[in-house]
Amino acid sequence: MLDVAKKKSAGWSTVSFGDVVRLSKERSSDPEADGYERYVGLEQIDPGDLRIRRWGNVAEGVTFNSVFRPGQVLFGKRRAYQRKVAVADFSGVCSGDIYVFEPKGERLLPDLLPFICQTDAFFQHAVGTSAGSLSPRTNWNNLADFGFALPPIEEQRRILRALAASERLVDSLRSLLDRTRIAQAATFDALVAGASAKPTPLGALLVGSPRNGCSAPQSSAPTGHWVLALSAISPLGYRADQLKPVEPTPEMKSALIREGDLVISRSNTRAFVGLPTVFPERRNDVSYPDTMMRIAFDPAVASTAYMQLCLRSAGARRQIQSYAAGTSNSMKKINGENIRKVLVPLPAYEDQEVITEKLGAMTLSVRDTERRKAQASELKQQLLALAFQARGAAL
Repeated sequence: MLDVAKKKSAGWSTVSFGDVVRLSKERSSDPEADGYERYVGLEQIDPGDLRIRRWGNVAEGVTFNSVFRPGQVLFGKRRAYQRKVAVADFSGVCSGDIYVFEPKGERLLPDLLPFICQTDAFFQHAVGTSAGSLSPRTNWNNLADFGFALPPIEEQRRILRALAASERLVDSLRSLLDRTRIAQAATFDALVAGASAKPTPLGALLVGSPRNGCSAPQSSAPTGHWVLALSAISPLGYRADQLKPVEPTPEMKSALIREGDLVISRSNTRAFVGLPTVFPERRNDVSYPDTMMRIAFDPAVASTAYMQLCLRSAGARRQIQSYAAGTSNSMKKINGENIRKVLVPLPAYEDQEVITEKLGAMTLSVRDTERRKAQASELKQQLLALAFQARGAAL
């Protein structure tokens, strides 16, 4: 790896982010009248994914007025530790918690900008300069001071080819996961249809009432205790390492999550609200937050593994989304009372185990693809670190 002196001699230069990047300040006082059809909130940008895959319709009503255009980079300035960066491929308006970046001048290739924003050093700088306890935000002046090594244009093109290839690999594995999930859902429906399953209210299968977790401000230093981030629940199941350090208060310890516990997202976007996951880790230092609820099933009549498949099925998702309430266009909530009303197909316990076992190969495939995707993502981060040698310090 080139050190700084060698890079300078090879035409590299040390720059601040604000030297080569501009913060867009384009606004629309009436997005619908100005012809914008889509809006993007912070919750519609997925961590680590440069593509915008979800959005809302401006016609449904929105207060956002920050304009973005194709090719510009959207960066989540609130809770920067969530690592939300995306590249727009359409025009729209976005939340005030999102900065819109574009290159300034000709020293930086536009397609390289999102990768700079994805470096560990840039995120560390953003988190380190954030202020606020409950909802920390960084600001443009601090981000503009971020220092990194900028290669000459020809070297930028070489770096871009390598980074773009790594991004394509990650994206292809993400697409494979999506296709496997769709196939798994279709297989589940076919197996249930052949098992003479009886529609049963979820509440009839529970041991006790659904129980909300506990939330607390993220600690700025390690505490030895953690709380699940809402992003730990994904359409593909549990996402590892989506943890935030918190103080181990008695309230937080009362919401410990154990291996095999099933929790659902009780407050999230319409697409994600009510999604379940089974916690797979054997540890006693993790709690679940107030935005989730824990559900315990009677082991004599309902398998937790089977019930997770049920709650992810299209039929259960439609019911949950119909019960989800809230005035916000982006965040919906579901309560324990409504969860108990959800009808799930309940075959005999033996048939539940057969269905879960038959779907096991697909589950293993999902886990293997997740592992490969994590390895590809790690390789990408290593390439990013090698590419820019970012210092993360004000110049």
